[in-house]
Amino acid sequence: MGELESIRIFLAVARQRSFSGAARALGLTPAAVTRAVAALEEGLGAQLLLRTTRAVSLTAAGALYAARVAPLVEGLGVAAEEMRERQGELSGLLRISAPLSLGTQALPTVLSQFAAIHPRTSVVVSLTDRLIDIVGEGYDLAIRISGSPSDKSTIWRKICPVPRLLAAAPSYLARQGVPRVPEDLAGHDCLGHASDALGETWLLGKGDRHESIRAEGRFQSNNGEFLTQLAINGEGIVMLPRFMLREALARGELVPVLPDWPPSEIWLTLYFPPYERLPLRVATFSDFFEAHVRESWAN
Repeated sequence: MGELESIRIFLAVARQRSFSGAARALGLTPAAVTRAVAALEEGLGAQLLLRTTRAVSLTAAGALYAARVAPLVEGLGVAAEEMRERQGELSGLLRISAPLSLGTQALPTVLSQFAAIHPRTSVVVSLTDRLIDIVGEGYDLAIRISGSPSDKSTIWRKICPVPRLLAAAPSYLARQGVPRVPEDLAGHDCLGHASDALGETWLLGKGDRHESIRAEGRFQSNNGEFLTQLAINGEGIVMLPRFMLREALARGELVPVLPDWPPSEIWLTLYFPPYERLPLRVATFSDFFEAHVRESWAN
């Protein structure tokens, strides 16, 4: 492993504050990351990082070194990207974050097709339903399904709306009754998509009327597939993107609830770090992903 690659790995560890986190982001083993940093420190004759059982932090020498080399490494990356772009060549590592359900359904096909066209690229995909720090965690691109973005430090681009609906198992509705208006949901088990005790608020609309409903019930989770299965089991009413419920609806395991009161609009959106110009591999993959989604979701 060359010195430049060791420097890149050191900067990733400093950014992630974790050897294992840097390893995941770079697609390397923790042992390889540890060896690279140790070799760099030995070559410089200075300790760059402080390791504790809880965190990794920069020493004074490490902070100075990182401040000096980070712009140089970024400049080399931009220069290499520009040369590849001039030659029409796409290569390098692409780090992507995506929601679990969307990622498992859409990304394998997209990545296989993308790799066939651009065989010199490699991709590290992290599937998580939490909102990641795209800059702090070192991603090139994040795919999200959400409302309007509030993070002004990132670049974002809307791909398409993501229709959502309320649904429940016929057995649940036969037992608990069919809601006729949003206010009726107050007496039902609502399966909230949330990761803490605060729960989720459902915003429903019909014409000029809008209702805000607290999704209260026995169960909630930050994973849509988990909530879908709970709904199929008859545990309550769920509100999720239609693409996640499509198969269960087709099989009759779930049926729409309050179809005349659709949830507020959310979008499939791509988020990028604050690049001055999108790297070629990022821009190319973004266009490729958007074309695939528009074609497959239109059918």
